[in-house]
Amino acid sequence: MTDGALLEIAGLGKRFGGFISLEAIELAVNQGERVGLIGPNGSGKSTLVNCMCGTLRNEAGSVRFAGRSLNGLSAHERTRLGLSRSFQLPRPFNTLSLAENLRIPLLYTVNARHGQTLGAHAIEERCAELLHMVGLAEKATHLPRDLTQIEMRKLELARAMAAAPRLLVADESMAGLSHTEVDDILALLIRLNEQGVTVILIEHIMRAVMHFSQRLVVLVAGRKIADGDPADVVRDPDVVRAYLGE
Repeated sequence: MTDGALLEIAGLGKRFGGFISLEAIELAVNQGERVGLIGPNGSGKSTLVNCMCGTLRNEAGSVRFAGRSLNGLSAHERTRLGLSRSFQLPRPFNTLSLAENLRIPLLYTVNARHGQTLGAHAIEERCAELLHMVGLAEKATHLPRDLTQIEMRKLELARAMAAAPRLLVADESMAGLSHTEVDDILALLIRLNEQGVTVILIEHIMRAVMHFSQRLVVLVAGRKIADGDPADVVRDPDVVRAYLGE
């Protein structure tokens, strides 16, 4: 694995009964990187993220974050360490306002970290800052049901960012969006990265992946088949075969 990597995945394996979903996955992500993770449907991308973030438990291998083993830690414990994610389908608290949706991770993730305590005023300021960052400041008191599809995607990213992550996994944040809306989300993710957040982008929209990624990782049938410069990876014969067939 890479010396000093923020995220280190070694020999990761996951089975569902007799079905092998992930086999011997090796992956290192350095602080500040923008990594694209792609693969055909059913390739194991979501399973890898779920094992990484603690929603699923891997049967083999290990996940280390900032030098610490995550094996055995719950999802919320991993979030408190600085590993956050957004979901393919946004999962806001539908009866709470946008601002209240952001207060929850600020209270129960950021304030749960050793040596960090945000007072009520600081929490309100951070909520306002996050909503402004994603262009939702004027809807702070609205409920999620009042949002458009792209606004829901932006709220989902703001909720993930409210946990003050060192690493953000953006899982298909652009699905179903228009060309312009995709560009809006890309600009937001790049801005977050420029602020010091390491980002793993899982996405099917290749234009977006190629624009965003400094490195591209490809999964096929639960195995990593390519990892490197995006321009080289998309020309790899195994990658072309996985997407286009023989």
